[in-house]
Amino acid sequence: MSTPTHIDPDRRHDFLLLFDVTDGNPNGDPDAENMPRCDPETMHGWVTDVCLKRKIRDYVYLVHGEDVYVKHRGILAREQRRAYEKVAADPSRGANDDARSAMCEMYYDVRMFGAVMTTGRSEQRGKHWNCGQVRGPVQLSFARSADPIFPIDLAITRVALTNADDVPGGEATDSKATSGQMGRRSIVPYALYLARGAYNPYLGADTGASSHDLEVLWDALLYMWDLDRSTNRGFMGCRGLYVFHHDHPAGCAPAHALYDRISVTRADGVDWPRKFTDYVVTVDDASLPAGVSMTRLAS
Repeated sequence: MSTPTHIDPDRRHDFLLLFDVTDGNPNGDPDAENMPRCDPETMHGWVTDVCLKRKIRDYVYLVHGEDVYVKHRGILAREQRRAYEKVAADPSRGANDDARSAMCEMYYDVRMFGAVMTTGRSEQRGKHWNCGQVRGPVQLSFARSADPIFPIDLAITRVALTNADDVPGGEATDSKATSGQMGRRSIVPYALYLARGAYNPYLGADTGASSHDLEVLWDALLYMWDLDRSTNRGFMGCRGLYVFHHDHPAGCAPAHALYDRISVTRADGVDWPRKFTDYVVTVDDASLPAGVSMTRLAS
């Protein structure tokens, strides 16, 4: 039985992801008081590749049971030590190739995204677990909004106090606690984002990426939003996932020429988009370059 084209690890794949946010902050900037990230010249919104990969890792770990190297509040040196223990190798300041291979085998994100594993000292002084570096086959760009965004910084309040002495003049009683405390929340009323990505089969062969790994990746991009809900992020969801496949592992057409076949424009009469149907997504897949095909996993 032949492998479906969109999960064939021996092909090059270029993909375009559309996702949106309503009344939320898709990716706060810690250098700007957690305001939504944006291009300061054009005010188009950004969501970093790191943010998207975090969502993928969490979904893959929770839903598919695949282990990941970069865990929430994880200690990377401990994960590297596991690789050394797996191959029964002694700690080493120099990279251990067997441990590097073990990291690719053990961790989905190393196998797909790559990792720098050259640093890390264990709790035992002087013992190093150097697993080298891996260049991953899957790379993602920053996501950029289709239109400029208008970040809004809102004041929020609560009637509860954190500590009993947070009111002026001493100990708080229940009646005094009604004075509450103030906070801030930053949101974007609505934005549609486009992220570009690629899978390199040559690097996939090096890390041992499989058709199952690609299937898991597409599944995560489609459904990871539903397991990443929070009040601060508002409502986010996948609005389109288009995957271009090449018959030759080096590719049969430039990626930009394929991405340009998908255009996002505002619908007639819409000045301020507030929902996905305020946009028109046009896909030109009628005359793809020779050796290129396309799969719509969401549209």
